[in-house]
Amino acid sequence: MDELIDILTPEGKSTGKTALKSEAHKKGWFHATAHIWFFTSDEKILLQKRALTKKVFPGIWDISVAGHIGAGEEVLEGAKREVYEEIGLILEDKDFIKIGTRIHQVNHENGIQDNEHHHVFIAELKTPISELTMQPEEVAGLELWDLKVLKETKNLENVLLPRFHEYYVTVYNKIISYLKEN
Repeated sequence: MDELIDILTPEGKSTGKTALKSEAHKKGWFHATAHIWFFTSDEKILLQKRALTKKVFPGIWDISVAGHIGAGEEVLEGAKREVYEEIGLILEDKDFIKIGTRIHQVNHENGIQDNEHHHVFIAELKTPISELTMQPEEVAGLELWDLKVLKETKNLENVLLPRFHEYYVTVYNKIISYLKEN
């Protein structure tokens, strides 16, 4: 789905311009996304299988929920919207724990230039997977995996992407720290 998004500087500041997501990806303009990693108190991580129709990384077991922040939308509002759209879960602001922002730059073989500021959140999943509703255009499956999968990406096929191993280990460490403190 093509949507209107805000264009950012490489440093993440607003340029005051908006564009369709497809145009931003074609021209390599920076923009904001949200990544939400859902974990359980018994050290599981929710992974979604990306729909086979996705333009990048189709069929890969990936981040619980991820998506673009719409034009004029606050990051947290965009994160809540994406969670609702992709898995049918309504969360409140307090359910999101921001663990950082990372710059992501990847040029895909199909011409898409992803220059993004990922706003990364963790959130405890307190709803059974059977009660989640997958958005078919985005999500082909949902499964709980042992949290350690985030550290083992180099040995797995079609589960996460080995080139982002350091990012996954950071998420793992933040979730483990959170679970120890709570």
